[in-house]
Amino acid sequence: MGDLEIRPATTDDVPAIVAMLADDPLGTQRESPDDLAPYLTAMERLRADPNQHLVVAVRGDRVVGTLQLTIVPGLSRRGATRSVVEGVRIHADERGSGLGSLMMEWAIDTSRREGCHLVQLTSDNTRTDAHRFYERLGFTASHMGFKLTL
Repeated sequence: MGDLEIRPATTDDVPAIVAMLADDPLGTQRESPDDLAPYLTAMERLRADPNQHLVVAVRGDRVVGTLQLTIVPGLSRRGATRSVVEGVRIHADERGSGLGSLMMEWAIDTSRREGCHLVQLTSDNTRTDAHRFYERLGFTASHMGFKLTL
């Protein structure tokens, strides 16, 4: 994987990121690759916040993976800072190649450098393959998550 680069996402990467977000049964229901305006607005908010790290994995000139890492300062756990991993997607052609592991290693290493004591993530109940992947990386399913759509 020597030809792979993990770097901050740019506005030019947004179409490829959105295409990956939409490329699964859940994503097809909630993403709109035909209208990039809300994604571009979100990208500007992310770029303005130093606690947000939206990255892409690039092979050659092709975006093949993405994830968002958010650094969250807190009071609990004796004032511990934690990180939250969201929006992990690997291009269909790259799944099973080890790219997901490399991207998660990047997220964990970055979390350590940022002084985080904990890395957390959520995964939809239906994503059983993803659950096995995260467990292989050492994550434990220790909590039940709740969401409220607004």
